[in-house]
Formats: sequence, structure tokens, C-alpha cells
Amino acid sequence: MWHNAKTVVRVHTKNGGQQSWAIIDGVGSGWLQIKPGAADGVSNIHMLLSTALSNNRKVDVFVEQDKISQATLR
Repeated sequence: MWHNAKTVVRVHTKNGGQQSWAIIDGVGSGWLQIKPGAADGVSNIHMLLSTALSNNRKVDVFVEQDKISQATLR
């Protein structure tokens, strides 16, 4: 399900195993994992969410089974 024009509250990542999470205001009940599958995909979404957080920009995120699988920077 798409959640549009949301604020990124926090991002977190670990150095192995495609481990990256974010808190998106109004989406879910806390930390949402960026869906693992392709290392580049996890890195790209993490970078997009970090950019939104550091520049006070909104994002659209697609969440399936409590994992972020797509994101768009507004």
C-alpha cells in the first residue's frame, strides 16, 4: 500500500546482510525494515530516505508485509 507525502523520522542501518530500517510518520507502529532482496535496492532506498530526512523533504513509500519495498522523494 502506498503512503504519500510522509515525513521520515529516523533511519538506521547495519553493515551487513541488507539490514536497514526507517520510522515514517503515520506509517506502521515503529521501525519498518527496508525489504531485503538486492543489496543495491536496499542501499538506494536507504539513501533516498536519508536524503529526505536530512533535507526535510517528504516521501511516498510502498509498504508490504511491514517492509518498505519502494520509495519516491518529493
